[in-house]
Amino acid sequence: MRLVARLQAVVLHLGAGVILVLALHPSDARAQVVNPDTPDATQSSSQRQKDTESPWIVQQKREMEKKRNEARQQDIKKDTDKLLELATELKQYVDKTNQDILSMDVIKKADEIEKLAHSVREKMKGT
Repeated sequence: MRLVARLQAVVLHLGAGVILVLALHPSDARAQVVNPDTPDATQSSSQRQKDTESPWIVQQKREMEKKRNEARQQDIKKDTDKLLELATELKQYVDKTNQDILSMDVIKKADEIEKLAHSVREKMKGT
């Protein structure tokens, strides 16, 4: 039963992580006002090159980044739904066993949950 409680805590933690990721999304950050005529000594040459890109290229890059973020968010949602499903199945397996019998299905299901939870965590980090 401790395993089920731990898995439920992981699922709840991951759900909170999704909310945190949405709350801290970089598109909500406030932009700094910079005079474009004054070169910044701290900017790298690649940053200066980005500053001189055409508005169309900048817009296309933003749209591509937005699409990647939306796809990542959909993957996270799909994976967390799967985590919930797996945790529910694991609880059912554990409820069917007694204190003397531990099914290989329970161990396999716990391993699957652990791998999926790790994957979700990495996706939330944006890697």
